[in-house]
Amino acid sequence: MGGPEPTGGQQPVAEQDAFTRWVYGRPFFGGLWLTLGGAWILLTMKASVKVVLHIGMQGVAGYLLPTLMVLLGLLILFSPDQRLFYSITGVLISMGTWVTSNLGGFMVGLLLGVAGSVLTFGWLPEQDPRVSRRERRGPARPAAQDGSATDAGHQGTDIPTAQTVTAAGVPRAAQ
Repeated sequence: MGGPEPTGGQQPVAEQDAFTRWVYGRPFFGGLWLTLGGAWILLTMKASVKVVLHIGMQGVAGYLLPTLMVLLGLLILFSPDQRLFYSITGVLISMGTWVTSNLGGFMVGLLLGVAGSVLTFGWLPEQDPRVSRRERRGPARPAAQDGSATDAGHQGTDIPTAQTVTAAGVPRAAQ
């Protein structure tokens, strides 16, 4: 319990290399998973261009949605300021691949796309450490020890106050 500190802990940001700072400054894994999901769906599609053009819009959408998934994943990586719009659009497009692209790349691409979009939506930029409520309030005030609650045979909160509140919330005089 009182032993030495571990030496392999997290390094301060100033001592990390540029790539590590770049990764931690954006929703990296969300964008990566969305990009990989779109790439997986594109790789599992085996229809030739002639077949896609013959089928019509359904065939074009089969290639368009995974391409948009890859594009949105790259936009998340290189433009993280718009991550909320990209992640919501990414979820909708990933769910659309269920219909248009071999059940979303046999579910693998669909799940990667949805998980990456959800990770992106939940990511927050670096913030100051949270301060606990106790630290915000400052030092605790000592409780009054006058003993008035136990003097006349009353205990706890049974003592009548100057005003009591009715069920409607209107104060009335104590009885």
